[in-house]
Amino acid sequence: MTAPSLSTLDEDLLADRGDEAPALWAGVASLALGVFGLVTAEFLPASLLTPISQDLGVSLGAAGQTMTVTAVVAAFAGPGIVIGTARQDRRLVLFGLTAALILSSALAATADGLVQLLLARALLGIGLGGFWAMSLALAMRLVPGRLMPRAMAIVMSGVSAATVCAAPIGAYVGDVLGWRAAFVISGVLGLAALLLQILTLPAMPPKGSASLSTMAAVLRRPAIRLGLLTVLLVVSGHFAGFTFVRPFLESGPQMSVAGISATLLAFGIGGFIGNLAGGFLAERNTPRAIIFAASGIAAMAFILAFAGAHAGLVAAVTALWGFFFGALPVSVQSFVTKAAGDEAESAGAMMLTTFQIAISSGAIFGGLIVETQGPAGVFAFTGIAALLGATAITLGSRRPMALSEG
Repeated sequence: MTAPSLSTLDEDLLADRGDEAPALWAGVASLALGVFGLVTAEFLPASLLTPISQDLGVSLGAAGQTMTVTAVVAAFAGPGIVIGTARQDRRLVLFGLTAALILSSALAATADGLVQLLLARALLGIGLGGFWAMSLALAMRLVPGRLMPRAMAIVMSGVSAATVCAAPIGAYVGDVLGWRAAFVISGVLGLAALLLQILTLPAMPPKGSASLSTMAAVLRRPAIRLGLLTVLLVVSGHFAGFTFVRPFLESGPQMSVAGISATLLAFGIGGFIGNLAGGFLAERNTPRAIIFAASGIAAMAFILAFAGAHAGLVAAVTALWGFFFGALPVSVQSFVTKAAGDEAESAGAMMLTTFQIAISSGAIFGGLIVETQGPAGVFAFTGIAALLGATAITLGSRRPMALSEG
């Protein structure tokens, strides 16, 4: 994801640091590392479902709910923590959220059954939801106003880097050292992020008045609802497929672990490039950027659903799938941020909640489909959901409620 335009930022946040104040880049880097650790931990199960299900003696569908529970909890934790800790020093709140990553990773690495693993993933959801909801707004307070876009881009680069690294590293480490070792690594990342935050972040007294009424007022804006509906459709479809991508690669093209790792790495690299392309397109016409990303996801999903037995084709299409999905978050974020205007923080919390609801619902639907139709059947659902999202934004952006584009 990339940073929204300065014109859309809350003026109170912009006033926190004047243009002559020194930029605290190390603090910004600590936020990026925190986001990287949390998102990496969130996506790890997608590349570890097979060994997790075998080790714990559960079905693939049940193991896939390790993605679901994190997303469900994060959906409520994001706005809940923003509102519930409104009077607390934001620095201390961030410390607690990063500590949740460390503890969650330790519990996951030592889980002796699915219940303990789900509890560990729920704890991760608390850290993920709260940290992600707050990190961009806090990055604004660490640098002068003229450097806000750069600071926000650095923080969100943690998400892009996690998208590139989580799946292939998880698959490789899981094969060489076992799936538990992957969670040990995520705990070490969390510890490094916490130490860097302690050393670099200044005290940040609470600011603003985030509340349920503010979020409700923002939600009444038609363009906000259109953006969130698009997220719900496309992201739920995407994660229905992504959650079960390893079983699909094993059963369809029958890839080895090395092949799976390489394919997931290609997906991540594609996503990183797609993030840059999405930002470029969104600066020119945000709705069209969303349509481009959602339509591309749909097309790649249908190809995987109906031509998933050819390893070379699957690897190439998976990389393109990553590219199109990488372009989606930045495009939708730009659309919603423009519509939010001076309530960007509240809109960001709602975006996080919608994103996590979409992840959880996608994992649930994917789990139901994979049990009856197999992994290939999940991608047909992915394609249909993404196509519906592209249709919604196409029709909705033609109405007067949509943002005007320059």
